[in-house]
Amino acid sequence: MAAEPFQEFHRPETPGRTMIPRPSVDRRVLVLAIARFADAVGNSFLIVVLPLLIASGRLSGDAFGLSPAFITGLILSLYGLLNSLGQPLTGRLSDRTGNRKLFVLAGLAILTVANLAYVFVGDYVSLLTVRAVQGVGVAFTIPSTIALLNELASDGSRGGNMGLFNAFRMLGVGIGPIAAGLVVDGGPYPLSVAGINATLDGFDAAFYLAGLTVFVSYLLVTRWVSNPERTATTARMDLSIDVLAENEQKLLDPVFTLAVAGMFMAVAIGLIAAIEPIINDRLGQQTTWFGLQYGAFVLSQIFLQLPVGMASDRWGRRPFLLIGLAVLVPATLAQGFVTTSWGMLVTRIGQGIAGAMVFAPGLALAGDIIEDRNSGTKLSVLTMSFGLGTALGPVSAGYLVRFGFVTPFVFGAGLALLGFMLVYTQVEETIDYPGSDRNSGASHHAGATPTDD
Repeated sequence: MAAEPFQEFHRPETPGRTMIPRPSVDRRVLVLAIARFADAVGNSFLIVVLPLLIASGRLSGDAFGLSPAFITGLILSLYGLLNSLGQPLTGRLSDRTGNRKLFVLAGLAILTVANLAYVFVGDYVSLLTVRAVQGVGVAFTIPSTIALLNELASDGSRGGNMGLFNAFRMLGVGIGPIAAGLVVDGGPYPLSVAGINATLDGFDAAFYLAGLTVFVSYLLVTRWVSNPERTATTARMDLSIDVLAENEQKLLDPVFTLAVAGMFMAVAIGLIAAIEPIINDRLGQQTTWFGLQYGAFVLSQIFLQLPVGMASDRWGRRPFLLIGLAVLVPATLAQGFVTTSWGMLVTRIGQGIAGAMVFAPGLALAGDIIEDRNSGTKLSVLTMSFGLGTALGPVSAGYLVRFGFVTPFVFGAGLALLGFMLVYTQVEETIDYPGSDRNSGASHHAGATPTDD
């Protein structure tokens, strides 16, 4: 199916090397990015709203004997844990059926219902249940969406497509918490419908708005997104997940290696989420400062994802991955030692730069290797690892902080360093770029024997 580019980026011919196709962005990619922005706004509402809900006293019963910090981290992490564990299954099923759109819509429908169901939550058991259902909904959506993006791209546009998608996603993640705070603080809201007067408190208003934004995503995908023709032709192929490399010179499969490194990065980035009160007390700052620090990572992603993704189409994926993971090590470690609010802000910007250099190039490199073959199953390993890292980060910080404030950040920096070493030793380049030693006829499959693409 022919792509419908809204913009094309040209680059000059370079003598002596095979040029990859000039990149373009399919209209469906743009719609998927906008839809992801809308549901990210709704889902990120809950990053702010759920901790406030727990602290408000609105929930009945105890918190299973757990401390406020730990129960908050557990509830926030449950979403990421369940969606991560479910992604390989849903990715595999979407490969078998060849119908990505069906799974995307099913996930968005589940998320819409789950976000609205928070209105009726009154105790910790029901809160955990709804949060779990929300995680299941995301497990349906993410692998199929990423597989669609991969199948709609070429080698010359894959990095740009992934960067565009992630930039919109992070824009939603950044706007959501800000909007949620305004909605909750602005309540209660008087309502008058058919002569009946009622009052809607700030929490319920936030939950209704979260459900509405995801429903908008559902409508966008329904109207504007279709399955690529080649998705159906590659369905029901080999759906195994490789751990060990086919190339005897490497130990681990490159996609699996990227997944592990991505999980380590996500853990390091998510450490501060569950220890906000401790950070505020240590730095002597108000909640506003923490919001700025948390959002600094998001803003860095918004501005850098697309240009980094496009640059990886031109200059190769691996250099950006290595630079990003190298930057992540000191940026994470420094968070355990900073003593000022400005210092913490700088470290979060550093983590944002690192994340932008890893997310889009990492997904693009995996897509180069996988191409159209069982991409739902294979790419779900990466998306699962990101989600799993996001879930483990807050829980790890909530537990490790008892051994000293610096301990979680030493742990996160160590994982980032290990991720750098894994990528450096186990992942090869997939793009011919100026100055590379790859032959123009080399395979695009890192760690595999040359094939006719």
